[in-house]
Amino acid sequence: MTSLAHTAADAVTVTRRNLIKIRRVPDLLVFTTLQPIMFVLLFAYVFGGAIGEQNTGIDYKEFLIAGIFAQTVVFGSTFTGFSLAEDLQKGFIDRFRTLPMSPAAVLLGRTASDVVNNLISLLVMGLSGLVVGWRIRSNPLDALGGFLLLLLFAYAVSWIMALVGLLVRTPEVVNNAAFIVIFPLTFIANTFVSPETLPGPLRTFAYWNPVSSVTQAARELFGNTNPQFPPPDVWPLQHPVVYSLLWSAAVLLVFVPLSVRQYQRTTSR
Repeated sequence: MTSLAHTAADAVTVTRRNLIKIRRVPDLLVFTTLQPIMFVLLFAYVFGGAIGEQNTGIDYKEFLIAGIFAQTVVFGSTFTGFSLAEDLQKGFIDRFRTLPMSPAAVLLGRTASDVVNNLISLLVMGLSGLVVGWRIRSNPLDALGGFLLLLLFAYAVSWIMALVGLLVRTPEVVNNAAFIVIFPLTFIANTFVSPETLPGPLRTFAYWNPVSSVTQAARELFGNTNPQFPPPDVWPLQHPVVYSLLWSAAVLLVFVPLSVRQYQRTTSR
């Protein structure tokens, strides 16, 4: 218990350090929130007329926002890998190594602070969505569940990015590698269009893509669905909350120990 208490205390300290960095370098937060706002405006007013209600069954702005949420928190999780690689490059990890602290504390603090960053992004996007016409049509408890599910999934992905950051150790390469993987992952999904509009292989990928299930779960929890346009008859989209939780749990079970082990290897060199 003492070891767990010390790890938790160290993680809180690292989290505070990372949040102070965001406060002192507000440009990080500004550019993090500008991108989702740009996507909201771009898809709502430029592409919304072309995609439209005929393909989604509801007002496109209500269809869109959950997809923007999912894409943004997944992209936001890449900040974990970028920051760890930057700390390695600048020698901060070497300083942590000289302190009597748990190896897991650095990673726990890093991923926890990025949850706060994603939470701020969701708040900004939610306000932007309300401005363009998005509305939550469910009860407050379901809506809260939608936001928590998005944050949980992003937290799981941040552990994948933590491992990438520890392996690559160069912020620029982390950004490039993450973009190459995450960009198609968030677009070959139901984030912006119905999967039914995609060609065969891409449609199948979109059906089983966890980003699709998180997006579908958020739409259902926000009440942004139309019973006359049910989701495709595939298990992940018929049970999106369960599928998203299973994915999040599996990623955490695999990548938390892998990241901690890689951190120990990296700091022992």
